[in-house]
Amino acid sequence: MKNFAITGIAGYIAPRHLKAIKETGNNLISAVDPHDSVGIMDQFFPNASFFTEFERFDRHLEKLRRIGDARRAHYLTICSPNNLHDAHIRLALRIGADAICEKPLVLNPWNLDALQELESETGCRVYTILQLRVHESLVELKKKLKSSNTAKKHQVSLTYITSRGTWYDYSWKGVKEKSGGIGTNIGIHFFDLLIWLFGPVQKSELHISQPKKMAGFMELQNAEVSWFLSTDKADLPDETVSEGKPTFRSIKVDEEEIQFSAGFTDLHTRVYQETLAGKGFGIEDARPSIKLVYELRNSNIAEPIKGTIHPFVKK
Repeated sequence: MKNFAITGIAGYIAPRHLKAIKETGNNLISAVDPHDSVGIMDQFFPNASFFTEFERFDRHLEKLRRIGDARRAHYLTICSPNNLHDAHIRLALRIGADAICEKPLVLNPWNLDALQELESETGCRVYTILQLRVHESLVELKKKLKSSNTAKKHQVSLTYITSRGTWYDYSWKGVKEKSGGIGTNIGIHFFDLLIWLFGPVQKSELHISQPKKMAGFMELQNAEVSWFLSTDKADLPDETVSEGKPTFRSIKVDEEEIQFSAGFTDLHTRVYQETLAGKGFGIEDARPSIKLVYELRNSNIAEPIKGTIHPFVKK
C-alpha cells in the first residue's frame, strides 16, 4: 500500500482521484486546499491530515519524509489550479514522491524540460491523467485506425460545448493567466486524444479566440480536423437544449459519429492502475498537446480556407 497526498482537495476533479486512490488499495495521508469545504474526505479518508495553508502542508510532508518510508508520501496527486501545477510537481519531486498531475501538466512547453531535468536528478517520476486514452471505445478506434490501409487523410470534426454559469468567469478557470484559457482548460483533453489517434500536428490555424469559445483547424499526420470549443450555453444545439442537457460532445471521423459518452466512471481508476504498475503517462506523452495549446493561445486569427471551417463557426 502506498501513501498519497493531494493538493486542491476542494476542487471539482478531486473526488475522482480520491475514488481512484481508494479503489487501488492505497491510503491518503494528507491534503491541502485554501478552501475548507472538504467534507468529501469523510467518504474516503476521514483520518487524513488537512491543511488550508500550503506552507504547513509542505512542512508536514517534509517532516514525514524525514521520519521514514512507512510514513512518507510516495505519491503527490495534484488537482490545484493549472498555473500551480509546475510548483506542486516540484514539491513532489523534492520530497521524494512521484507526481500524478491533472491536465494540463504545465502551461508552457519549456517547463516540461525543467521537470525532466528534475526527474533525472531525483529519480522520481512525473505522471499525468490522460484518461481518454484508456476509454475502451477510443482504444478500439485507435486499433481500427491503425489497421486501416487508407492513404487518404481522415476528415474529423470535434465539437465540445459545456455550458458554464457566471461563476466560471470569476473563478480561476475564467482567468487566462491561471487556466490557460478555454483551449488549455477544456480543449487539451480532446487535443491530446486527436494527436494520439491521428499523429503529430503538421499545421494549425485559429479561426475564433474569445473568452468563452475557440475554433480552428489543424492538419495531423493522418487527419484534417475542424474543431469548436465553447462554454457558452447559447452555442448548444436546439436538440440538446430541448433535452435539458448542459453539454454537447461530438467527434466525427469521416462523417461517422464516435460514441464515447458512456464509460467515464472508472477512467481515473484505470489510469491510476496503469501508473502504479509503472505504465503511466509521462512528460513526453503530454508534450504535444501542451505545445499545441500554447501555440493556439499565442496565435493570431487566420482567415479560414474553404473546407476548413467548423459548421458552428458559420453560425
